[in-house]
Amino acid sequence: MMILLLYISLFVVSLLLYRFLSAFFRRHQGEEVVTMFGDEKGVTANRSASVLSILSLFLLWAAFTGSALSPLHVPGPYVGQVSFSYDAANASGEIDQATVMVNVQPADEKPIKPVLKEAGDGFAKDDVAAVNVWRSVLIRIKKNDQGGRDKDYKVIAVNGVPIAVGEVVDIDAGELKLTHKGSLSFTPSTGWQMEPIWLPPPEAVWNRFIEIAGKGYQNVTLLENVGWSLIRVVAGFFLGCLVGIPLGYAMGLSSWFRGWFDPIVEFMRPVPPLALIPLIIIWFGIWETGKISLLFLAALWVMTIAARSGVSGINLAKIHAAYSLGANRWQVLRHVIIPNSLPEIFTGARVAMGVCWGTVVAAELVAAEKGAGKMIIAASKFQQTDIVIMGIILIGIIGYAIDVLMRKLEVKLVPWKGH
Repeated sequence: MMILLLYISLFVVSLLLYRFLSAFFRRHQGEEVVTMFGDEKGVTANRSASVLSILSLFLLWAAFTGSALSPLHVPGPYVGQVSFSYDAANASGEIDQATVMVNVQPADEKPIKPVLKEAGDGFAKDDVAAVNVWRSVLIRIKKNDQGGRDKDYKVIAVNGVPIAVGEVVDIDAGELKLTHKGSLSFTPSTGWQMEPIWLPPPEAVWNRFIEIAGKGYQNVTLLENVGWSLIRVVAGFFLGCLVGIPLGYAMGLSSWFRGWFDPIVEFMRPVPPLALIPLIIIWFGIWETGKISLLFLAALWVMTIAARSGVSGINLAKIHAAYSLGANRWQVLRHVIIPNSLPEIFTGARVAMGVCWGTVVAAELVAAEKGAGKMIIAASKFQQTDIVIMGIILIGIIGYAIDVLMRKLEVKLVPWKGH
């Protein structure tokens, strides 16, 4: 929730700052910009907003992980020495007080207990302990104190605050909980920063990327993992286009084809590709045939609907004009239907490629020897969060690059779109 609120705050501040600077420069340059609300074609991605968005996400990531790359950090975990006192009552009803000193050390250091000069004269003895940040330590009061093993011996207060079994008392550097066995469980304050096992800092992810790019991971290079994923995606996407586009044309041009295949297409369209994995394994096994078959099904229905929509959306006047000029069916298909349906097909191809790229990662989670998904699932088993995040970022970048490439191809191959 805190991260969300900070992100919203950064968004609002960036928007207000950008509008103020834009108005300032326009006023001094004497430019007048006229905008029309609701003109969708006039709305393009603001590059400044894109850059600020990425910087904001990076800043939040660095701030909440204590990264050395960020000058600003949210409060982190407590590191240092902390002491607290406790009151204990023995079997005779006498009350004594002792002090416990705890060293709270960084996660990558071995805990070292502070030196105990003297334990005290009473039956409650001073004690020492050590713990790493984001961890807790059990202070065995009954084992340390004189007469502590008696049945009626118990801790009754911490720093003057009464405590009972199961209750928690807050102190300056953490919290203490009295366990059912009479021990005190000390958990140092964690602050707002994330533990590296949950979210490592950006430099840790970058260092891991450099390491795997050079040495590989589990005897497989990074290029091989990414390459195998791309090969599977391209193969599944190509087969989906090879079957889906002609099927979509047939459904758009023939009522019989549409009536026959429409129930199948509309039934399979909302079924997530991941739901088909068990069936694919039963039918095709866990090797490459199964993975490519899953990607084929992921692309098939998207491309079928795109081609069908492209044919159905053609202006009928263009077809009548072609027939009036003496064109036959083949010429109408080649010169009118296909060119006018290509924009819809390319839009479907972008969607299908995105679905395939997202599906291949899940497909590789099942008995794959190589692939980006295999690398992520293998790292997760050993709690190597930096490799998991590196793989996710890499998948996102490649997916974005694929979408950009598809848009460039669309502009090149379908220049008449929108005209």
